[in-house]
Amino acid sequence: MSLVLTYLLKFLPFLSWARQTTPQSVRQDAVAGITGAIIVLPQGVAYALIAGLPPEYGLYAAIVPAIVAALFGSSWHLISGPTAALSIVVFTTISPLAEVGSSDYISLVLTLTLLAGLFQLILSLVRMGSLVNFVSHSVVVGFTAGAAVVIATSQIKNALGLDVPSSGHFILNWVAVADNILATHLPSFFIATLTLITLIGVKRWRKSWPNMLIAMVVGSLATQLLLLTSWLGASDIALVGEIPSQLPPLSAPLMSWDLLRQLAPGAMALGLLGLVEAVSIARSVATRSGQQIHGNQEFIGQAMSNILGSFSSSYATSGSFTRTGVNYEAGAKSPLAALFAALFLAIIVLLFAPLAAYITLPSMAAILLMVSWNLIDGHHIKIIYRAGKSETMVFSVTFTATLLLPMEFAIYLGVLLSLVLYLRRTSKPNITVLASSKGAKMLVDAKKTGMPECEAIKIIRIDGSIFFGAVDYVQTALMSIPQKHVLIVASGINFIDLAGTALLANEAKRLAAKGGGLYLCNLNGKVIKPIIRNGHIKTIGKRNMFATKALALSAIDTKLSGHSCIGCENR
Repeated sequence: MSLVLTYLLKFLPFLSWARQTTPQSVRQDAVAGITGAIIVLPQGVAYALIAGLPPEYGLYAAIVPAIVAALFGSSWHLISGPTAALSIVVFTTISPLAEVGSSDYISLVLTLTLLAGLFQLILSLVRMGSLVNFVSHSVVVGFTAGAAVVIATSQIKNALGLDVPSSGHFILNWVAVADNILATHLPSFFIATLTLITLIGVKRWRKSWPNMLIAMVVGSLATQLLLLTSWLGASDIALVGEIPSQLPPLSAPLMSWDLLRQLAPGAMALGLLGLVEAVSIARSVATRSGQQIHGNQEFIGQAMSNILGSFSSSYATSGSFTRTGVNYEAGAKSPLAALFAALFLAIIVLLFAPLAAYITLPSMAAILLMVSWNLIDGHHIKIIYRAGKSETMVFSVTFTATLLLPMEFAIYLGVLLSLVLYLRRTSKPNITVLASSKGAKMLVDAKKTGMPECEAIKIIRIDGSIFFGAVDYVQTALMSIPQKHVLIVASGINFIDLAGTALLANEAKRLAAKGGGLYLCNLNGKVIKPIIRNGHIKTIGKRNMFATKALALSAIDTKLSGHSCIGCENR
């Protein structure tokens, strides 16, 4: 019975927290759910506009995917839905293939979402939950900051009321705005400015209030008041348009081999970025709630939410930092809060969707400008620059690539550069020259202490991994040693592969041919087992491998009988 329950909890994780709900926790989750539904109203509409979709698709993406991710994920507080970063990737991936907002465009977006979900599911099935660890924090911060600039750039035309074509390219957007700046529509600019001032004011003096929703309402009311005035052009302020009063309709993503080839790179980048966002946010909140996050289970939750979402008119989703943070602060106790949020949002869509016809594009542009500003993490950017050249380079390259290259390639480039720099660091293990300390049976850093070395034997400690990428560096260091006898203190070697053990065997041969020898001491299982497994134990010699430094030095002293130098006298 216990085995059956274990498997049920593995495939249906919601059973674990569903059994722990109480009337009080349900009430707290319901309150948090109402708060989340209110917050996602302006966010969903805004993010749909970034993705080039009709506004209702941003709300659809906050209903079914949020429910599925909550049921099959591992986090108690993570709220899934549309995000700014994923929206811009969707837009830049699909806009070259179809007219923005058209039925073909929507179908391609749904197909992209399905492929991203399938990619995430494959990663979960092969238990690659740790894959997100290879996407460094600098890549995420750089990509997010770059996406923020691209989003802000794409909304300048709406804030100024300019009639210029949409483009996912950073430079082309600015060129279009610059060419048409004199045609700025002043009523639209006024509404955008008023909305932005409202956003900043509410956030500063009434932090607990939903500033985006309030600013959106203020912008819409101000537009209606302008229509009563004689201000020329007020009637030309662009509106978002009416949202259908219906639940997310069923949809059918397009599938063909040609589409798979075209969308695969974008889908992989979208899926990977979505997983990074979700797991990072879940872990961040878990450190405050004391929960343990299961990365692979979170992969499954995100994968299922995108797969099922693509069949219910939802585009790519992930964890929302804002909504997750508010959900936790509002007192949510379980994923039931996400279900309540989706339920209340569905009710709002059914009852109040016609009111969206009064939302203005300049107001939404102002909201997106604020969203973009909040996406730029100045605090962590400063930390990255203080961390050193490598992290700064990763951030800068990812940020610049996000502005100038297709979004998916920017992510890949950042990840690739992170891995290259990591391999570069690990390919140079630390090699410390040791010397005997006078009056004590111990070895110390010869360079730091100024202790003299023995002229007949070189004693070094290697800290790090001796793998195929580090072999050349270690071999160069060993071959530069003038002494014929070399003792390696191996306690700091944490990994050695076939190339590494072959290197030690070759060095043992080379030194033996010169009348000397290679000796190893303080070996651990991570070094001994590969040497035996790879068949190099005979070449190195069991008699040249010692449990301690003292045993090694004693045996070597016996071989060097008659030798005397300042370094020897210290032993």
